[in-house]
Parts: sequence; C-alpha cells; structure tokens
Amino acid sequence: MFPLLPKAFEGIERIGVIGWGSQAPAQAQNLKDSLKEAGADIKVTIGLRDGSSSWDQAKEVGFSEDDETLGEMFDVIGKSDLVILLISDAAQAKLYKEIFAAMKKGATLGLSHGFLLGYLDSIGEKFPEDIDVIAVCPKGMGPSVRRLYEQGKEVNGAGINASFGVHQDVSGKATELALGWGVALGSPFMFETTLRSEYTSDIYGERGILLGAVHGIVESLYRRYQRQGMSPEQAFLESSESITGNIVKIISTQGIKAVYDKLNDEDKAIFQTAYSASYKPAKEILQEIYDEVSSGNEIRTVIMHGARIDKYPVGKIDGTDTWKVGEKVRAERDEDNIPLNPFTAGVYVATMMAQIDVLLEQGHPYSEVVNESVIEAVDSLCPYMHYKGIAFMVDNCSFTAKTGSRKWAPRFDYLLDQLAYTAVDNGAPVNQELIKEFENHKVHQAVEECCKLRPSVDISLFAETSTKEIVIQ
Repeated sequence: MFPLLPKAFEGIERIGVIGWGSQAPAQAQNLKDSLKEAGADIKVTIGLRDGSSSWDQAKEVGFSEDDETLGEMFDVIGKSDLVILLISDAAQAKLYKEIFAAMKKGATLGLSHGFLLGYLDSIGEKFPEDIDVIAVCPKGMGPSVRRLYEQGKEVNGAGINASFGVHQDVSGKATELALGWGVALGSPFMFETTLRSEYTSDIYGERGILLGAVHGIVESLYRRYQRQGMSPEQAFLESSESITGNIVKIISTQGIKAVYDKLNDEDKAIFQTAYSASYKPAKEILQEIYDEVSSGNEIRTVIMHGARIDKYPVGKIDGTDTWKVGEKVRAERDEDNIPLNPFTAGVYVATMMAQIDVLLEQGHPYSEVVNESVIEAVDSLCPYMHYKGIAFMVDNCSFTAKTGSRKWAPRFDYLLDQLAYTAVDNGAPVNQELIKEFENHKVHQAVEECCKLRPSVDISLFAETSTKEIVIQ
C-alpha cells in the first residue's frame, strides 16, 4: 500500500513530529522510512524544546539541524503542514494555546491520543475551527511500533494495529490523510473511532485490565497462594507467569473462551468459582474508573500530578517481594512448562469480561472494546511484563497511563482480596447465570475474528532500549 502514500499525503510538504517520548521516535522513523520508500518528497522534522535532553537521541537516529529535520518545537510547528503532537499529555494541557497559535493556516493537527480533547472538554474549550484535527492511535507502545515495523520489512503483515478518527475536517481530505498516516506507521489494519470515544476507552482501559488491574491481580494472588502454602517462587509462577506466559497467549491466538475450554471438568469448577466471585468486585471498580474518566475527573488528576511531579517524582513499582521473586523465576523460566492455573484464569478473565461489559454498556463499538480490553493487553502490554516485570511494562507507557496504573492497581488488589477471595473462602455458591452469560457472550466471536487478523509475528523485546531511554520527553 506504500505506492498510495503520495496521494494520501497530497499537499503535505513537511510533517512535524513534536516530542521524543514513547511514540515520537517510532512514528518519526516509520514515517520517514515509509515516505522515502513511496518516493514522496516530504520532510519529517522533529520538534523539541530548547535544551531538551532528547536532542542527541534524535540526532543518533538520523535527524539533524543541518538538513532541517530537527529543530525547536514552535519553529517546527509553524513550518509544518501536518503537526503530529506527541509531547506528554500534561505538556499538551499546559502548552495547547501556544501550539494552536503557532500552527499555520490550513495545517492539520495529528494526535495519537485523545487526552487533549478530554482536557479541552473539561475546561469548556475547543480546537481552533480553521484546522483539520485527526488521530491515529497505535495500540501498543512506541518501541513496539518501531520494532514490528522493522520486522515487517522481512515478514509481511508485521505491525501494530491502530485506531483512527477525524475530529474536524475543514479541508475535506482529513480521512485520507489519517489513513495514510496509519499505513505509513505500518499498521496492518485500522478501525474507525471518534477522538472522544478513543480517549475515554483508552484512559479507562489502561487503568483496567491493560495495566492497573493486572498489576493488582498479580499482587493479590501472589499473597493468596503463599497463604495457601506455596513457596514464593511457585506463587509467582501460578499468578504472574500463568497470566503472561500462558493465559494471554491462548487469548491472543484462540480467544477468551478458549482458556476456559482447555480446562478439564475439575479445573473448570475452580475457574467458575473464581470468575463468579471476582466479576462483580472488578466491575464495581471498572465502572468507577469509567465514570471518573468520562466526567473529566481522571484527566484533572493527571494534570495535577504533572504539576507536582518535580517535588514528588514517580517512583519505581517493582521493589516488592512479588517482583523481586519474579526476577529469579524469569531467570530459571521454562516457557514450555508454565502452568495454566484455573483460579488465576478465572480472576483474570472475569476482570477482562467486566471491562468489556462496562464499555459495551456505554455504547462503545466492538472493534474498540476488543482492542482496549483484549488485543492491547495480550499482544502489546503483557509481553513486556513477561519479559522484565511490572515496572518495565508500566513505565514504558505514557505519563497518563503509568499515573493511572499506580492509582488504581491498589484498588483492584484490595477489593479482590476483601470481596472476591473472601467470598470463595466462605463457600459462596457459583452464580451459574453469570457463567452462562460468559459462555454465550457475543464478544467471543469478535475476539476470535480478531485472532485471525493478528500480526504475523509477535513483539520482539530483546532489542529494546532501556526504559529510561524510551520514556524521556
């Protein structure tokens, strides 16, 4: 599809990629390579603030002041026909007026997350009416966007799928440009959404099963299994390893229900017990998260956190016994013998299904629901936790994501321990109606169809840079 890119980018002479966080290095390099391959004479320029510590990193991968592919951010914004704004969410909220003022007439604003719209909604403001506003949102971390693109040069179909949306179309060409942008990033398939729907589901999802919930699940199960007599190593194996090394791999290739179908009758009974006890406590938290996001409260929380970040830096989250033991387990890991613990599966799947149901009840389309609750979890994020633990997964994400993950993970940990596991230990009967709803849920067909469309290769993590290098703004 690269030969069609010149037409999609018709009228674009310069693309300004603003920032150097998780997404910017990948998107800038992918765009540069794709446009060159397509024979399009379009300059991709990195825009950074004066004195940015990322300046040298941009130069290391081929961007330079000498050929005008690297410059001060507002200067680059003013010269660009397509401004892809990839600075941190907190910085967007702080600088949006200056950014809008710097954009030239007829330019297009490109976003990879709807946070800025959410912020503008929360303060009663809007984008300038004379510009196109589009979004292409890769469903994975920036390093994966680049790594899978590179793999795609050798393996057809490699890449991170993305959502796209057109918020304002003044020129009449916004949809074509958004699709071209997604193709140039290497997305093997894209689904249409709106910017408002995207930010709601995305911010919600990363606080749920994508990041926060899976963290809380592992912490709570790790302690529970030790209370039942397991060694720390076995407890980690039956909780975290069972999720990242077995459960999510089955979901990725065969669907959610396949996890349940693989169990024997005895293990299915254990799964049902865990699922029945966990679904409602998980859904209670997930509904609260959705309400906080859709009301603008969660966005305000991120802004306030960003304002005090110099005084209270974000600390690492892998210092507990859980993740220290995890380092030992990973060092001795036998990938072929990771267990499928039915209780762990019941808790994890119940939380995933609760998240799906909240999104469906709020009117989100199946394409978005499956991406934000399933595909991004099993194909884009859990591989990071499997490779190097919780901090490597969470801290490779945006400031908004890791802020939310840290905030909500303890809630999942607490409520599952206090409500779900207590119910199991007190002999609460299985809610058979809930199990039937799970078995017959319409989402299973949607997930199974998506399994057929998954990229032809898995994310490779062994060549990734360090967390510190990835997340520098």
